[in-house]
Amino acid sequence: MPVDRAKKHQKDRMAETLREEISSMIEGELSDPRISFTYVSEVVLAPGGRSARIFLAIDGGAEAEKETLEALEAARGHIRHELLERLGKRHIPELIFQVDRSQNLKARIDMLMGRTKRGGKKAQPETTETSLAAGMDAKDA
Repeated sequence: MPVDRAKKHQKDRMAETLREEISSMIEGELSDPRISFTYVSEVVLAPGGRSARIFLAIDGGAEAEKETLEALEAARGHIRHELLERLGKRHIPELIFQVDRSQNLKARIDMLMGRTKRGGKKAQPETTETSLAAGMDAKDA
């Protein structure tokens, strides 16, 4: 079944517009002191467009993440109202804020990959030839 490209393109444009507008609001307009350095990494719209999941990269520890999410949840109505006025749309999706931990996972994977590269032969598993030869020597003895 062919993909309806027009709907997909419209959905992608809406998600990108939401990302840009919410980012600008967080950076300059929301003056809540609980909001730490935060940027919107991704916006994922539901298939029907009724809700949008906003992924946030938050600088700081777990306490900063918790406080920032609480502040954004409190400002959700204001953000939706501002989006309605700025975008001139009839419907603005329900906003769901989530912490984006993909950068932390990426850094952890890169660290582990770097550790195996530095380890040299110690980190690499034995080859089948050496394990077969060791097994033959043990049987012959």
